[in-house]
This record gives sequence, C-alpha cells and structure tokens, in this order.
Amino acid sequence: MDGTIVDTEPYWIEAERALVEAHGGQWSQDQAMQLVGQALTFSAGILQDAGVAMERRDIIDTLTGHVISQIRNSVPWRPGARELLDELYNAGVRCALVTMSEGPLAREIVASLPEPYFEFLVTGDTVVQGKPHPEAYLRAVELLQQQDPELGLHHCVALEDSVPGVAAAVASGVVTVAIPHILPLPDDPRRATWDTLEGRTVADLEELVALRHEFPDATFGRAADTAAHSTGGRLRG
Repeated sequence: MDGTIVDTEPYWIEAERALVEAHGGQWSQDQAMQLVGQALTFSAGILQDAGVAMERRDIIDTLTGHVISQIRNSVPWRPGARELLDELYNAGVRCALVTMSEGPLAREIVASLPEPYFEFLVTGDTVVQGKPHPEAYLRAVELLQQQDPELGLHHCVALEDSVPGVAAAVASGVVTVAIPHILPLPDDPRRATWDTLEGRTVADLEELVALRHEFPDATFGRAADTAAHSTGGRLRG
C-alpha cells in the first residue's frame, strides 16, 4: 500500500524525524530508508535505537496517528493506481490489500476510494511475522480461497514497491510485479518489473498469469518482455 498505491513514505519519514528530534536525536535520510517497507514493530525498534524512549506500541501509534492526520488532508495516490483498481473492480477481479501498515491507516485509505475495490485487508497488526516473511500474502490467498477453493498461487498477482514487500510476495509463490519507488530494487528473475502503474491494464496482469500457468518455472525480465511469450491467461474473478 505505502509506496505502491499511495505515496505516504514522505509522511512516515516526517513522523519518524519529528519523533526522534523530540527525544533529542537526529534522523537522517539513510536511516529513514532502512524502514521503507518494513514491519512497524521493526521500525519502532530502530527508532528506539535512535533514542526514542517510548514503548514500541506507543511509537507505532504515534507514527500512525501522524500519517492518518496527513491522509485526511490529502491522499497522495501513485500514478495509475486508482485507474488500475477501477479496471480490476469493473472486470470482477477480487482484490485484497496486503500492507504492513495497521488497520486504522489502511481503512482510512480504503474509505477514500470511490468503490469497494478491496474485498478484505491483511494488515500488519493481523499477522505474526511482517514482510519480508510471506505470512501476509499467504493469509490473503487463504482468505481468497475460502470462496474459491480451486484458486492457485499462480492465479494471484502481488504489486509491490519495496525490497521487503517484493521478497514477501516472491516467497509466497504468487506472481509478483515490482514497481520501484523510493529505493531501487535488486534484479530478480523471479518477478516482473514495471516502471509505473500508469497505463497498465488487466490484460497486462493476465499476460503474467498466463506465463506462470504455462511455464511454472519461467523467469521474468522486464515486464514488457513477457508479453510476447504469454497467451490466454485469466485472472480469477
């Protein structure tokens, strides 16, 4: 969610810096980059190491409260995100929101959407192990399978922007698309890479699903290269 469909990372960094400075410390951009895509419990521990004399739970609540207040003023949508969500919704493709942000923030963002694009949310406060562990994605697939027992991992596509998020999605076994944002991502043939969601369609996702279905051990280059090798795929509605 953060960095993939909404550009909230600047809000998080602002909140982190304010909290560290309030406790007499300094917060650098390099330190902030260590937390991109990480579970909030991990981030809270890093902030404690930076001098924030608060319990982890209190740190998480403070950061989340700051970001929610910013979101209520303005939701910074990533290019193409709402358009792709709208097309998926109109095509009957079921979607889940998988994020390490906690429920209050995720619900705030979902409430600002014009349609109920997400069937359910898997948030950081509903899993034991955060990204890069695959638990959140495996939980999302499990929930989807409750209404569609024949749904396989190769029918599901994850869109991610961060190193921990991409690692979690790939480890879960779902088709993974990386859209790098704040930080560059290392090359990984196990996932596709798009520069942006802008202009992307359901058909683009179906091509990736088809490639995985036809060639389970296939590797991905840039996503533009996969289209020539895939036919007939369908996302499961």
